[in-house]
Amino acid sequence: MKLKICGMNQNPNEVAQLHPDYLGFIFWEPSSRYFKGAMPQLSKSIKKVGVFVDAPLEVVLEKVSQYRLDAVQLHGKESVAYCSELKSNFLSFRAQSRNQKVEDENEVSTPLDLTNLEILKVFSIKDDFDFSVLKDYESVCDYFLFDTKGKLPGGNGYTFDWSVLEHYPSTKPFFLSGGIGLESVDKLKEFLNSPASRYCFAIDVNSKFETEPGLKDITSLKSFINALSDDLQFKTDN
Repeated sequence: MKLKICGMNQNPNEVAQLHPDYLGFIFWEPSSRYFKGAMPQLSKSIKKVGVFVDAPLEVVLEKVSQYRLDAVQLHGKESVAYCSELKSNFLSFRAQSRNQKVEDENEVSTPLDLTNLEILKVFSIKDDFDFSVLKDYESVCDYFLFDTKGKLPGGNGYTFDWSVLEHYPSTKPFFLSGGIGLESVDKLKEFLNSPASRYCFAIDVNSKFETEPGLKDITSLKSFINALSDDLQFKTDN
């Protein structure tokens, strides 16, 4: 089981010291957690995820190149055709990047290899969900991410009914997201011991571990990780 901490903004270097598997950087401008500026130096063991909401393909490719992202999370109404074109562009964009001059001092001077870049497609759930919509996305996405349907594309701070996932028909691994906090530990343990979690690949946390948008509470994150360490095999420095 993996851990993704999303909404990186004010203290990503501190969060990185907790050794999560993924860090999410939001590139949707209306978000209070919108990321801009220099990307922090991160361990190669931490994958950088760019979060986009119905962004033009060229914008996604630009951010992938600029920040040398390892994954792209699509949090809008992106179609199957969009995901397919994005995957195709990753392959062709890789070739274009081989001779690209690196201008950002935070980037390493190696070709941008998009061969293993991951695509996460988000689907929002409230009380129920029509899982049939997933079928056509199977071949164009690496993971699904299930979040809570709310006013904003993400970071709404409350959970959906995870029992809905008992009817998950796919073998595609998924991320579980939506209002997960310290108070969710017992519920998470119960979920992880249920058939619904069979294809759960990662837990995704965000707003419940903030003192303000984009500023993560390191103490609370450590407590969360330690509380679930036996179940999820997370590791952190004490």
